[in-house]
Amino acid sequence: MATAARNVRRSAEQKEILFTWEGKDKSGKIARGEMRAQTENVVQATLRRQGISVTKVKKRSFGRGAKVKDKDVAIFTRQLATMMRAGVPLLQSFDIAIKGAGNPALGRLLNDIRTDVETGTSLSGALRKHPKYFDALYANLVAAGEQSGALENLLDRLATYKEKILAIKSKIKSAMFYPISVIVVAMAVVSVMMLFVIPEFKKVFTSFGADLPAPTLLVIAMSDFFVEHALLIFGALGAIVAGLFYAYKRSPAMQATLDRMILQVPVIGDIIRKATIARWTRTLSTMFAAGVPLVEALDSVGGAAGNNVYKVATRAIQNEVATGTSLTVAMQGANVFPPMVVQMISIGEESGQLDGMSGKVADFFEREVDDMVAGLTQLIEPLIIVFLGVIIGGLVVAMYLPIFKLGSVV
Repeated sequence: MATAARNVRRSAEQKEILFTWEGKDKSGKIARGEMRAQTENVVQATLRRQGISVTKVKKRSFGRGAKVKDKDVAIFTRQLATMMRAGVPLLQSFDIAIKGAGNPALGRLLNDIRTDVETGTSLSGALRKHPKYFDALYANLVAAGEQSGALENLLDRLATYKEKILAIKSKIKSAMFYPISVIVVAMAVVSVMMLFVIPEFKKVFTSFGADLPAPTLLVIAMSDFFVEHALLIFGALGAIVAGLFYAYKRSPAMQATLDRMILQVPVIGDIIRKATIARWTRTLSTMFAAGVPLVEALDSVGGAAGNNVYKVATRAIQNEVATGTSLTVAMQGANVFPPMVVQMISIGEESGQLDGMSGKVADFFEREVDDMVAGLTQLIEPLIIVFLGVIIGGLVVAMYLPIFKLGSVV
């Protein structure tokens, strides 16, 4: 019975709501503040006992807002690390972060975590309740900081890690966004021409009663097919894209196949591979420096790699290391790391500076990704111009060829 009563009390405490209040103190001055309680009546009763005449109490609303993004978590981590390093208590740091949260969804998330911490849950335990935003790596590093008494140092290291990972992801996205956006726009322009522009040209050309050039006849035939089967074409494209996304998320076999194919794509595959190795070594450096055992650290390393090929390889490496094999030998057997990476890790193992060496590898490959993304942008621009010229320009030229015969037709 006693255990059940404690569970009920704990459940009630975790359901406390954040209220804002306004009133007057004993001297008649206006006072405002916030308080967590189960109901509005509890807030009023508590304030009355403190000698405050309450005039307004309302539940603080964070609004619906957008979803919490990786950037929001990175900014919060840096804020928390900075405030705790400056000596601000943990709960007060959360209060400041909640008030300054530009994303209402982040405010709600931080408020839930703060409530758990306030009722006796460790910070790492409270974070583990939200694995969608704080993965095992994040929670493990915070737990290591709590156990060692150096939480502010671990948070600072974690903030740096999140910022670097976020930066390299942003570079990959920016490299892919430009060509993909151009292709999408080109497809939209071609669709409009096929559905609306070319049929109008066809009516004009039919009234001439003259033979049309072969390119014009081909484009008109394509337009007729497109108009007749437009719903089928768009539906099939939508189904293929949706099916690929669904299969990628649900099927490990599909993930492995697509990730392996991406690594084989010229230029793009090399960028993805180097970015993956940078994330892999950066995660290893951060975890090992925090004092997390190597076998346990490899759990987070594989998940943070972002590529199924390296995730599977990391699992195999972890199994070998758990049986006594050195990390260097296990990485050589995985056959997914360049010789330079293996050699650097070997030096780190032999010198007892695995975190420092893996961090240097991450720095090197991050710079490589920067250079390759910049070079890719310069390479893609002329290719895109040629692509647009062939596709869009070809359609325009094909439709204007009959215009040159108008004199003889008339």
